Amino acid sequence: MIDRRQFLVGTMGAAYLASRSADSLAQSPPVPATRGWDSGRVRHLLPVVNDRHVLVKASFTEPQTTAPVLRVGTTAARSQMTDTAGECWQFHAAGLDPGRRYSLSLADNRGRALCQPWDLATFPSRDSRPERVRILFFTCAGGPEGAGLLANGDNTSFLPTALRNRLLRRGLSFLPDVAVANGDHVYWDLHPLRVPAARRDYSRLNSFNHSALVFGTTNETVLKRAAAPQIVPVYGTDFRSTPIFFLQDDHDYFDNDEGTDEMVTFPPPWFQLQLARATQRMYYPEFLPDADRPANLPWTGSADRGVDVSESFGTIRFGRLLEVLLYDVRRTLTLAGPSAVFIDTEVERWLEARTAATAVTHLVHGPSNPPGWTAGKWGEWYPEVLDASGKLSTAVAKPYWQTGWLRQHDRLMQALTAMDRRVPLVVSGDLHAVGMGHIRRSGAIDMQRNPVVAVLAGPIGTSPGGWPSAFRGVGATPPAHLDLLEDVKPVEQHSFSVIDFLTDRIIVRLFKWDLKTQPPEAIDILEPFHTQELAR
Repeated sequence: MIDRRQFLVGTMGAAYLASRSADSLAQSPPVPATRGWDSGRVRHLLPVVNDRHVLVKASFTEPQTTAPVLRVGTTAARSQMTDTAGECWQFHAAGLDPGRRYSLSLADNRGRALCQPWDLATFPSRDSRPERVRILFFTCAGGPEGAGLLANGDNTSFLPTALRNRLLRRGLSFLPDVAVANGDHVYWDLHPLRVPAARRDYSRLNSFNHSALVFGTTNETVLKRAAAPQIVPVYGTDFRSTPIFFLQDDHDYFDNDEGTDEMVTFPPPWFQLQLARATQRMYYPEFLPDADRPANLPWTGSADRGVDVSESFGTIRFGRLLEVLLYDVRRTLTLAGPSAVFIDTEVERWLEARTAATAVTHLVHGPSNPPGWTAGKWGEWYPEVLDASGKLSTAVAKPYWQTGWLRQHDRLMQALTAMDRRVPLVVSGDLHAVGMGHIRRSGAIDMQRNPVVAVLAGPIGTSPGGWPSAFRGVGATPPAHLDLLEDVKPVEQHSFSVIDFLTDRIIVRLFKWDLKTQPPEAIDILEPFHTQELAR
């Protein structure tokens, strides 16, 4: 048990406490009402599936002192508490039938319902031939409610939680079979490196005891205060019947990607890595096993997960129609100059092998770091940096940027453009914009015969100070290393993408909503501002 008064007085930074009362800290974040469905004592539900498994993360309005029971059809899922207070749980059911819609029910150990039953379908079997699948893609849905302190010290506001949820509900209204939340689910940067030293606020950094474990200490309480309001009320129970795959990016490791003489923030320090792992463990699902994904990839099968899952590298396999490869570029980043990589070499071998395989009709890459554009930030594929005149340039060396990152980028681009009878498609996160383009050249690689199509998924929660043009002084721009035909120049508005995969083509639909000129009600009737078909 944690003494709440001791926690409030002894562990939180004075500047942070000054902005909130003790009562407001004790309140649970508001959870959106789900129309026509009784969420009961459940605060949020986030599932992933494959053809044989279901994994659900959930939190409750009050601690569950005994294990809740999730039934998937007639199967009782394995329950596991994922915090130390009984507020957060995960449920894993295996041995299910492919392509089947199951009825799920959640009850306490006495059989009393904790919420209304709901449906969830497993994916089709790996050898089946579905004719279509629809995926909702988005990025950057995190951010604390109210004042948002970014790494540059801007005191701006992230999009209100209710509007983020409204955007996601509009995305769900198009009935996607799957959703992908690509990075930046939490903004709670610990090192404000862009702020002059004399004006820095270290309350977030000092709110954690870096020499202690995360779970079972005041660190767990601080982490919940930071992370839960950015995830639980944003999603609520709206995705209970839509599998949603979460990929981590830089802010999910509690820092912006920065390379300076003072500090290089990645690969993440050990304590911040544990914060990222703990956030995932409590609030959103890892990636389920896949027969074609090696079991020896980094951060796969960790003993503390309780299920044989991957934390950073995932697969969406929808029969023989579609395979989406999702990969985190931050956790395995190296600083080895010409041989440096974003992605561990074993992961790269897996990506290249799957890209060359021919079992599925469509093969898509989903990295957390976007190819196609640069904003001059440190942890990018490309060497551009802002020069003294405020323009992107390669004439000035980008401090601590590694040439090996671009070499790995080109190896992946080569693998994609070499695919026969496929559209080489990359849908990425991180960059706060929605856009689309065809990469026709990458360095010395001529890709005109089969250009790589790059899509920026679109951000959900970005604050005014978080747009590239505001935060970095320049919008997303094609780098000199590429010949990029921009079908849609990156747009800095709250947005998402809906992509249909059919046997003979891909249909990309991009959506955007302008906070400055459109009322919230416009979200409910959003239609795509750009639609493009990509024929095989």
